[in-house]
Amino acid sequence: MSQPQPPTDTAPRTDGAPTENPKDESPIALRRGLHNRHIQLIALGGAIGTGLFYGASDSISAAGPAVIVSYLIGGIVIYLVMRALGEMSVHNPTSGAFSEYAHDYWGDLAGFVSGWNYWFNYIAVSMAELSVVGIYINYWFPDVPQWVTAAVVLILITAINLLHVRAYGEFEFWFAIIKVVAILAMIALGLWIMFFGAGGHPATGLTNLWAHGGFMPNGLHGVMTGLVVVMFSFGGVELIGITAGEAEDPQRSIPRAINQVVYRILIFYVGAILVIVSLTPWTRIDGKASPFVQIFDQVGIPGAAAILNVVVLTAAASTYNSGLYSNGRMLFSLAHQGNAPKILGRVSRHGSPWVGIIASSVVTAIAVVLTAVLPSQAFSYVMSIALIAAFINWGMVVITQLLFRRRMDADAAAALRFRMPGAPVTNWLVLAFMAVIVVLMILSGNPAYQIAVGVGPVWLIILIAGWALSRLPRRRREAATDRKD
Repeated sequence: MSQPQPPTDTAPRTDGAPTENPKDESPIALRRGLHNRHIQLIALGGAIGTGLFYGASDSISAAGPAVIVSYLIGGIVIYLVMRALGEMSVHNPTSGAFSEYAHDYWGDLAGFVSGWNYWFNYIAVSMAELSVVGIYINYWFPDVPQWVTAAVVLILITAINLLHVRAYGEFEFWFAIIKVVAILAMIALGLWIMFFGAGGHPATGLTNLWAHGGFMPNGLHGVMTGLVVVMFSFGGVELIGITAGEAEDPQRSIPRAINQVVYRILIFYVGAILVIVSLTPWTRIDGKASPFVQIFDQVGIPGAAAILNVVVLTAAASTYNSGLYSNGRMLFSLAHQGNAPKILGRVSRHGSPWVGIIASSVVTAIAVVLTAVLPSQAFSYVMSIALIAAFINWGMVVITQLLFRRRMDADAAAALRFRMPGAPVTNWLVLAFMAVIVVLMILSGNPAYQIAVGVGPVWLIILIAGWALSRLPRRRREAATDRKD
């Protein structure tokens, strides 16, 4: 069988050439304005956010010091998902990413479900980020309502995303640089405290890793339960696939970004978590603030805690920035597939899909309401729903890659420039792993997790019904044509 080619009649142009729309005389092409440094830092910015800086408390409570193992397992799984996506992205770079690939290699329904589910996923992720920015501000200004902070950040990030894509890339580059430098500095400072002490406190060493119930106090079940929050933390790495349509040299930059970003994230996550559970007994991490801030307060370095609070606030804004970027591009792609209203496919003269960005921002504003109504519970509920949407998305990526390979003969598959290792066996291992995590969420006793698992099937039914309703006018036209014939 010959190597499959993407359709040319529905896919939007992303080669940077300004294609004109004769009706509204506005360009409909995205611009290739992202360098490799932008792509890598966008992916880091999307993945290093609230899941690490705030949600780590939940995973530590579940697994104890063995949360380190949870992050290693989760990192391996997400690396395989990214290699599946990377294989298709290098072969056919497009800003529609998995939605386009599901549409081309699986079918119209799969493209519809994949695209809208990813949009919903990042709406939930964005809500999760906005729901905690007020907590960080309350560190300095406890009387400021959390919803006010969320509203200010939403307006600011929306304005940034309406600029030229290269301007967005620069903003995200520096947002992510702050996080990366801060995490490295925090790891270095933490190691110093562990082995030399600071602020009048003696060196802690590594004894906290096993002195409070052992390294794995809640057993293997705790490690697996901790993976729920861990997998949420890794969400965002797939932004690399979204950037492919605006990357200057995707065949070169995408493989490099995937390989480098995944191991860097593992270093940052595992290194940071190792420091956290070594500096203080895991039982004292209460989740009332970022564990990073809490620990440096406990060891008597309040200045460091205040600086870290600035960093975690930047991290939340950065992840929301990446989420809004991806949502605008996904709506753009869905519009040009015919799976969303055409108006969402409009772009500004600078190549920004402004209608999709504003629409996504308006829906994300629900987080402001949630933060006002449920300030202490909003993050947990929204994070759980985001994880279910992410699992649907990752599962569809892995299945789409299987179908992508099946449409190729051996020679075409061998010629792929960036292949998923171990396929198809690794595809099935990833799917089995995600099924296990969903079962653990059901059995966890955590109402946020259980509600999220219930939301998943309902959301899929809504998407399928939405797809069927969107096709009714076309079917009526076809039926009318058949009757005339």
